[in-house]
Amino acid sequence: MDINTHKKIDRNLCGTHLEVSEGFSRIELLLTENMTADESGLIHGGFVFGLADYAAMIAVNHPNVVLGSADVQFLKPLKKGDTVVAEAKVENITGKKHTVRVTVENQKTKVFEGTFTCFVLEKHVLSG
Repeated sequence: MDINTHKKIDRNLCGTHLEVSEGFSRIELLLTENMTADESGLIHGGFVFGLADYAAMIAVNHPNVVLGSADVQFLKPLKKGDTVVAEAKVENITGKKHTVRVTVENQKTKVFEGTFTCFVLEKHVLSG
């Protein structure tokens, strides 16, 4: 399936597609030194959120999709060198609103979960 959104995203920061189908995406991200928050190698949660957000956008897969809100939980810490996989599934569509459930796992252990509320706009959010 072709990717129709977020085509210029840096895959080193947001992940690489493993699987994309109608209403579903599976994205993998290697957590690197430039994502660490301190000397222990702890990964800043924003990178995990970015992966999950990107997975949600790819699951919706529309050029004009934007994130409206997210209700998330960080369940376990991650460290430099971990590889995480996000799975996103569109659970409901009501008009322009798409509700997407996202989980992130590290070696089959759930480390993050959330519900992302996405909107498909008639035109690009930055167009006049």
